[in-house]
Amino acid sequence: MSYLIFFSVVLPLISLAAYWHSGKSKSSSKTSINLNAVGAQKVKSLKNGEVKELGSFWKDQNAAIIFFRRWGCIACRLWATELSEIAPVLAKHNIKLVGIGVEKYNSEEFFQRKFFAGDLYYVENVATYRDLGFNRFNYISIVISLLWKKTRESISIGRSLGLGGDIRGDWVQTGGALLIQKGGKVLHHFTQTGPGEHMSNYDILKTFGLEHEYRPEMANKKLEDREVCNLLYLGTRIDP
Repeated sequence: MSYLIFFSVVLPLISLAAYWHSGKSKSSSKTSINLNAVGAQKVKSLKNGEVKELGSFWKDQNAAIIFFRRWGCIACRLWATELSEIAPVLAKHNIKLVGIGVEKYNSEEFFQRKFFAGDLYYVENVATYRDLGFNRFNYISIVISLLWKKTRESISIGRSLGLGGDIRGDWVQTGGALLIQKGGKVLHHFTQTGPGEHMSNYDILKTFGLEHEYRPEMANKKLEDREVCNLLYLGTRIDP
């Protein structure tokens, strides 16, 4: 009976999800957005509660803005950790690195454990994510997405790094990234189609013309090792 259920119900759903995921991935960076409307949306600092408009981040400098889907998501914590590896490069070139969440709820551990070497905020209005084209799963598709190879790999790596995670918060929201040139030109708009999908460090640096500054990702390093490596980078790579 269990074999019958698997082949008649579960397997077709997995196949359908894989087909949908491959089709969506091809257009994940093509979504058009109204940057003026997005720039007027407000976010609040996790550090001190300061409220800012999104547009203020790219008013006077280039900006890499990452929209995390859920603070307790282990794949989001892994992405934050990997992004922190290029934080010194971005800072050197005056590119602001910002991480944003869909809600304040359950953000304490993410903030206190310093997964992300940038400023952290959360949106005041969840419509900000909708305006950016960050879709929502339904409860069937989110469960199936956990079976995707990239998701399983992210969970495995996150566990090996001791990143933790929990099931609290908005499970069905997706996120992405917005790379903006000073003044408001969109350089790249990335939208997730699965929990483990993210824009790579190399692609982010390449978008800003900094691919020559790319170092091999340290995905197998603990947080404390990453911090030491970044300090060494700052000490040896910044021009005198």
